[in-house]
Amino acid sequence: MDAERTGFDFTALSGRDKYKLMIGSIVPRPIALVTTVDGEGRFNAAPFSFFGCLSADPPILALGVENNPDMSLKDTAHNIRMTEVFTVNIVSFAIAEAMHQTAAKYPRGMDELQVAGLTAMPGAKIAAPWIAEAPAAFECRRHLTLELSKSRQIILGEIVYAHYREGIVDERLHVDPAGIDAIARLGGDTCATIRDRFEMLTPKYTPD
Repeated sequence: MDAERTGFDFTALSGRDKYKLMIGSIVPRPIALVTTVDGEGRFNAAPFSFFGCLSADPPILALGVENNPDMSLKDTAHNIRMTEVFTVNIVSFAIAEAMHQTAAKYPRGMDELQVAGLTAMPGAKIAAPWIAEAPAAFECRRHLTLELSKSRQIILGEIVYAHYREGIVDERLHVDPAGIDAIARLGGDTCATIRDRFEMLTPKYTPD
């Protein structure tokens, strides 16, 4: 029998309280370091942990993007709206601190990649750059934007090209998790690695 439970009526909670419960419970969340380009060709980078892969056919990634306090679009959402493209760079432990540097509120037009000491590489299919130091990067074209409220969007992107560091993907297209060495977001300011792993094979039903 489970221990006593504490319940919360989400219809009665403030947005901030719902946020705190969700980010502390729905863990670990992968971190997308998203690179975009504006209409003047200037690069932008920003991390998002409201992020996940939703479909393989078509190959769809999702970003949850919050607007500025005055409800104007942040640089990432603005650039995607104007160019229809973005790149999701997977954050390894080696570039965790550089990713963290891109999260500061810089003036529009400032190149966060340069500030963080990361290298922008030209996209193979799109104008948005990918990051040379990232273990994997996915070039995406905007597939659909869901306006959930005046303060938040869900941006769906279709992967059109993927970059991997040499040696991470084998001949069977299996990706080495140690090679990716991804970090994840927990609640608050806490992050985690995924270095502790165990296998759970898919069960098979065997009739008696």
